[in-house]
Amino acid sequence: MTTAEHTTKKAAAKKVEGGGMLRIRVRAYESKILDASVRQIMDTAARLEATVHGPIPLPTHITKYTVNRATFVYKDAREQFEMRIHKRLIDILNPNQKIIEALTNLTLPSGVNIDVKMM
Repeated sequence: MTTAEHTTKKAAAKKVEGGGMLRIRVRAYESKILDASVRQIMDTAARLEATVHGPIPLPTHITKYTVNRATFVYKDAREQFEMRIHKRLIDILNPNQKIIEALTNLTLPSGVNIDVKMM
């Protein structure tokens, strides 16, 4: 089977299923808060009997900063700091209006960033 045939079969399967897909990307600096937020989203989707794929852990984005300790002399004395951004991906298949409404009414902790796309 060629890739073109495989792609058309996937597209046909999506048309048969009807609705689309909600893709939720969740980001946070602390992994424990992120996991608690993802668990809350998963519980809400499970309560409304949605088909859920995930949570899929995405690679952690690490940003490093190097700063001189002294302002003028001692150039060899430096400090390094880093920020880690943890990410998770959740797919909800065939979402209905109740699922979308319940997800918009969720109260998540501060520091958690959510991106929702309808595909």
